[in-house]
Amino acid sequence: MKQLMCFLFWLFLSEAHGLEIPTNELPEFAEYGDLVETAPGKFQFVPENRRYQRSVSGDSGETMGDVDQVTLYSYKVRSTITSRMANTVIQSKMVNNSPLPQNVMFDVQIPKGAFISNFNMTVDGTTFTSSIKEKSTGRALYSQARAKGKTTGLVRSRALDMENFKTEVNILPGSKVQFELQYQEVKWRRLGSYEHRIHLQPGRLAKHLEVDVWIIEPQGMRFLHVPNTFEGHFEGVPVISKGNQKAHISFKPTVAQQRKCFNCSETAVDGELVVMYDVNREEKAGELEVFNGYFVHFFAPDNLEPIPKNILFVIDVSGSMWGIKMKQTVEAMKTILDDLRAEDQFSVVDFNHNVRTWRSDLVSATKTQVADAKKYIEKIQPNGGTNINEALLRAIFILNEANNLGLLDPNSVSLIILVSDGDPTVGELKLSKIQKNVKQNIRDNISLFSLGIGFDVDYDFLKRLSNENRGIAQRIYGNQDTSSQLRKFYNQVSTPLLRNVQFNYPHAAVTDVTQNSFYNYFGGSEIVVAGKVDPTKLEQMQSIITATTASTDLVLETLAQMDDLEDFLSKDKHADPDFTRKLWAYLTINQLLAERSLAPTAAAKRKITRTILQMSLEHHIVTPLTAMVIENDAGDERMLADSPPHDLACCSGALYYGSRVSPSAVPPWANPSPTPETSQHAIGAPVIETTPPHVIRVENDPHFIIYLPKSQKNICFNIDSEPGKILNLVSDPESGILVNGQLVGAKKPKNNKLSTYFGKLGFYFQSEDTKVEISTETITLSRGSHVSVLSWADTARFTSQRVLVSVKKEKTVTITLNKELSFSVLLHRVWKKHPVNVDFLGIYIPPTNKLSPSAHGLIGQFMNEPEIHIFNERPGKNPTKPEASMEVKGHKLNVTRGLQKDYRTNIVFGTDVPCWFVHNSGKGFIDGHYKDYFVPQLYSYLKWP
Repeated sequence: MKQLMCFLFWLFLSEAHGLEIPTNELPEFAEYGDLVETAPGKFQFVPENRRYQRSVSGDSGETMGDVDQVTLYSYKVRSTITSRMANTVIQSKMVNNSPLPQNVMFDVQIPKGAFISNFNMTVDGTTFTSSIKEKSTGRALYSQARAKGKTTGLVRSRALDMENFKTEVNILPGSKVQFELQYQEVKWRRLGSYEHRIHLQPGRLAKHLEVDVWIIEPQGMRFLHVPNTFEGHFEGVPVISKGNQKAHISFKPTVAQQRKCFNCSETAVDGELVVMYDVNREEKAGELEVFNGYFVHFFAPDNLEPIPKNILFVIDVSGSMWGIKMKQTVEAMKTILDDLRAEDQFSVVDFNHNVRTWRSDLVSATKTQVADAKKYIEKIQPNGGTNINEALLRAIFILNEANNLGLLDPNSVSLIILVSDGDPTVGELKLSKIQKNVKQNIRDNISLFSLGIGFDVDYDFLKRLSNENRGIAQRIYGNQDTSSQLRKFYNQVSTPLLRNVQFNYPHAAVTDVTQNSFYNYFGGSEIVVAGKVDPTKLEQMQSIITATTASTDLVLETLAQMDDLEDFLSKDKHADPDFTRKLWAYLTINQLLAERSLAPTAAAKRKITRTILQMSLEHHIVTPLTAMVIENDAGDERMLADSPPHDLACCSGALYYGSRVSPSAVPPWANPSPTPETSQHAIGAPVIETTPPHVIRVENDPHFIIYLPKSQKNICFNIDSEPGKILNLVSDPESGILVNGQLVGAKKPKNNKLSTYFGKLGFYFQSEDTKVEISTETITLSRGSHVSVLSWADTARFTSQRVLVSVKKEKTVTITLNKELSFSVLLHRVWKKHPVNVDFLGIYIPPTNKLSPSAHGLIGQFMNEPEIHIFNERPGKNPTKPEASMEVKGHKLNVTRGLQKDYRTNIVFGTDVPCWFVHNSGKGFIDGHYKDYFVPQLYSYLKWP
């Protein structure tokens, strides 16, 4: 039996509302069978627009259909949370009922940051188990197997907010397959609660579908909340049982309940089950737990007066923020400004290629000042490049100056919140230099928080920038609600309650202490500290916490739960006895990964790397330094899965990351379903790398290369005209799409001929009321009275309604309409002192059926492909250029075989494209005469005779 595993990653994020479950006056219980059943939750799943195969019959006698090829026998999820340490196991069992081999898929989304600890599968009695190896060792094992001709599979991947673990195998008729994946994660407290998400994606109706979530919290639960994420489809199905320290959420819909509708064969189970809760916090010094040689200290005091804050908002207003991103950022900022307290001080720095300040000094957050700041933000018009370095240094200067002049409350906290969607394109461009500049100028009492927006932002850089300066970074993507995510991020860091928090454990038996803490403690969050203890030397453990509140210095002491905790956990069969060890390892590895990215020397980085590797192997988890090797007992079938790199920035142009499996790496027994290509135009990828090879091109002075898909021929012609003339390329009034190009001339004639080129292109999308003008100097996006301008020195993205404009610095502009119709423009720079040549533009348009039948223009007319017949090929006057006859549109033309240039893969030298050349400015191939395509203005439609 042969199998192939492959992993793909994409973004999934959802929000939901639900039913609060009060926890007061609920009896304690010893076993889960005695749990009190509270009101069933109300849920909603948002199913994807996809087709599922039916299953066959279930145990209850329900008919599941008789046409399905594969039966999902069971889909089970078991998730246990012990003192915020979550372990989740997802298991799927399937059988092939078809007389033919079938592909079966195990598709699981897990939260980013979770560590995969185990994966196994059994295919028709053959078991595949996993082991964790050092990454190079794992790859060596893979290479050995491949060299010996054994079946292998190699996959690498990177993740967004959710990681997608996808395994696909091909099984014979009657065969059974079972998959099981296990991962672990720590539940972080945000905005006053813990949130546990399980993404359920069985893909089809399941005979047995069971989800169990067990929560064991020795500190006691303050509340339990199950959001409404199923829109009432599973009304009464979830069972929620709860006591003081334990809870159980059970979700077991029958086959009939799983159906989208009464007669549907598709499953409604495709979304997230979300559980939110918080624990009791009677002790201000937090909860100190010691168990099995490790301790964990949870610190999240409530009921403290907020500390006054001095806050600088540093907002990117470059051209790439144009459109919905800027609109949502403005709306979020208005809400955030309203949340400032009277004792807070603030100002706003906005930047593109220049840096501006609303106020050059901090001002108090009075109603008048807040209202004025909101007016200032509302008037921002994004344009230009991105000067992150100068913007941050300006914000730091304002805070430092206020501190030097004694204008800051000694008990206040100083924050900088950076909001940006791109890399620096103006000023200092070297990221390490920007980090160094910030580090050298920022004071120790200032925290820098960063929010990266979109796919193009270098999140790894923002994370390093914040980690180095006592803050955190977060990213949101272009398909998320920027406004709500920005407000949520701000709420996490906007309520400082304690400054200078320090932990001390006065006992020699405590070692290897690590923590997730920031420089300050913010309301609604939590500081977690963990370490090792020697139980033979420790009868009792004490913690001493020192911190500064809004009005005084604070010293808190607490004693650990030891004997009581051991007794409590020993009585619960679902409690994880290794939760302290796992939590310590999770915290330590993540802390070391952060330190590794900031290591000052190569030697320091090697030392940290060795420690991470040792811990990863010891605790059997996949990290950026390890790989999971999956093989059968005989070792003749082997697969390798690498971990996603640690918080690397995603690259523009793909919704999946890493290397695809090359044809030579796919074993002969593998028959995966084809993965659809994601058009780079949908997210602004460079044309040079991934545009389909067959496109219509216009290059040089100007040479038209018309690709005809049906006949698979390239037909070429030149247009010899005058500088200043405007040629219509695409004119489609019915669809409201227009493309025109204005010619520029060379500096002087060459061989008595003045060459002309496209120096300016105009795109008009009438339904969106959007115009895009591209010259060799600037890119201008206009929508109504709103105008945004970028230079070719920028890398940025515009969005206007359904129009996306992506600019790649000094290379390309890609324009995409509704993710379906795309145009790409290449910039050709020449030596400024060249005696003849000038800068010009090339345009590339893939063949499309998105234009109406009445579309016309020098290019548009060929979207409805004419029939051509090329025959009588013969030697030409030039031996390297044969001639032929071509019949097209009722004309018989003499054409010459030659070469033109495609500059997408090599902007300097280009790639040769063979084509049949039509003489006399395309006469006979184009409708009419080329002068018929002159239009008076850049945005004039063609009036065809």
